[in-house]
Amino acid sequence: MMNLKLQLLSLGYSFLYGIFFSLLLTFHYNLLYNDQKIIKWSSTVLIILNNVLLYFIILKKINNGIIHYYLFIAFILGIVSEVLLSKLVAKHLRK
Repeated sequence: MMNLKLQLLSLGYSFLYGIFFSLLLTFHYNLLYNDQKIIKWSSTVLIILNNVLLYFIILKKINNGIIHYYLFIAFILGIVSEVLLSKLVAKHLRK
Protein backbone atom coordinates (compact mmCIF):
# COMPACT_ATOMS: atom_id res chain seq x y z
CA MET A 1 0.00 0.00 0.00
CA MET A 2 1.32 3.42 -0.97
CA ASN A 3 0.96 6.47 1.22
CA LEU A 4 -0.66 9.62 -0.14
CA LYS A 5 2.60 11.45 -0.83
CA LEU A 6 3.92 8.56 -2.90
CA GLN A 7 0.65 8.29 -4.82
CA LEU A 8 0.66 12.01 -5.66
CA LEU A 9 4.30 11.80 -6.74
CA SER A 10 3.51 8.82 -8.97
CA LEU A 11 0.48 10.57 -10.46
CA GLY A 12 2.48 13.73 -11.18
CA TYR A 13 5.25 11.69 -12.76
CA SER A 14 2.80 9.78 -14.96
CA PHE A 15 1.10 12.99 -16.08
CA LEU A 16 4.41 14.71 -16.91
CA TYR A 17 5.72 11.61 -18.65
CA GLY A 18 2.57 11.58 -20.77
CA ILE A 19 3.37 15.14 -21.86
CA PHE A 20 6.99 14.16 -22.58
CA PHE A 21 5.92 11.07 -24.52
CA SER A 22 3.48 13.07 -26.64
CA LEU A 23 6.13 15.68 -27.44
CA LEU A 24 8.61 12.98 -28.38
CA LEU A 25 6.10 11.30 -30.70
CA THR A 26 5.37 14.67 -32.32
CA PHE A 27 9.06 15.10 -33.09
CA HIS A 28 9.21 11.49 -34.27
CA TYR A 29 6.34 12.15 -36.69
CA ASN A 30 8.76 13.14 -39.48
CA LEU A 31 10.53 9.79 -39.38
CA LEU A 32 7.23 7.95 -39.66
CA TYR A 33 6.62 9.43 -43.08
CA ASN A 34 9.98 8.49 -44.53
CA ASP A 35 9.91 6.54 -47.80
CA GLN A 36 12.00 3.65 -46.50
CA LYS A 37 9.90 1.11 -44.62
CA ILE A 38 12.80 -0.24 -42.56
CA ILE A 39 13.43 3.22 -41.14
CA LYS A 40 9.75 3.62 -40.29
CA TRP A 41 9.51 0.28 -38.56
CA SER A 42 12.82 0.34 -36.69
CA SER A 43 12.50 3.91 -35.48
CA THR A 44 8.97 3.34 -34.22
CA VAL A 45 9.90 0.16 -32.36
CA LEU A 46 12.96 1.80 -30.79
CA ILE A 47 11.10 4.91 -29.68
CA ILE A 48 8.26 2.93 -28.11
CA LEU A 49 10.51 0.38 -26.38
CA ASN A 50 12.85 3.04 -25.03
CA ASN A 51 9.99 5.09 -23.64
CA VAL A 52 8.25 2.14 -22.03
CA LEU A 53 11.48 1.00 -20.40
CA LEU A 54 12.32 4.50 -19.21
CA TYR A 55 8.83 4.97 -17.75
CA PHE A 56 8.99 1.74 -15.75
CA ILE A 57 12.59 2.25 -14.61
CA ILE A 58 11.77 5.66 -13.18
CA LEU A 59 8.48 4.37 -11.75
CA LYS A 60 10.45 1.61 -10.02
CA LYS A 61 12.70 4.22 -8.43
CA ILE A 62 9.74 6.33 -7.30
CA ASN A 63 7.41 3.70 -5.84
CA ASN A 64 9.12 0.32 -6.26
CA GLY A 65 7.27 -0.36 -9.51
CA ILE A 66 3.77 -0.43 -8.07
CA ILE A 67 1.33 0.06 -10.93
CA HIS A 68 -2.25 1.22 -10.53
CA TYR A 69 -4.85 1.94 -13.18
CA TYR A 70 -4.93 5.63 -12.25
CA LEU A 71 -1.28 6.00 -13.26
CA PHE A 72 -2.23 5.05 -16.81
CA ILE A 73 -5.18 7.43 -16.69
CA ALA A 74 -2.81 10.23 -15.61
CA PHE A 75 -0.44 9.24 -18.43
CA ILE A 76 -3.24 9.44 -21.00
CA LEU A 77 -4.43 12.76 -19.55
CA GLY A 78 -0.90 14.08 -19.97
CA ILE A 79 -0.91 13.10 -23.63
CA VAL A 80 -4.33 14.67 -24.21
CA SER A 81 -3.29 17.85 -22.38
CA GLU A 82 -0.18 18.24 -24.52
CA VAL A 83 -2.13 17.73 -27.75
CA LEU A 84 -4.79 20.27 -26.76
CA LEU A 85 -2.22 22.77 -25.51
CA SER A 86 -0.12 22.51 -28.67
CA LYS A 87 -3.22 23.05 -30.82
CA LEU A 88 -4.14 26.10 -28.74
CA VAL A 89 -0.64 27.55 -29.02
CA ALA A 90 -0.52 26.90 -32.77
CA LYS A 91 -3.89 28.58 -33.19
CA HIS A 92 -2.72 31.70 -31.35
CA LEU A 93 0.59 31.84 -33.23
CA ARG A 94 -1.19 31.85 -36.59
CA LYS A 95 -3.05 35.06 -35.74
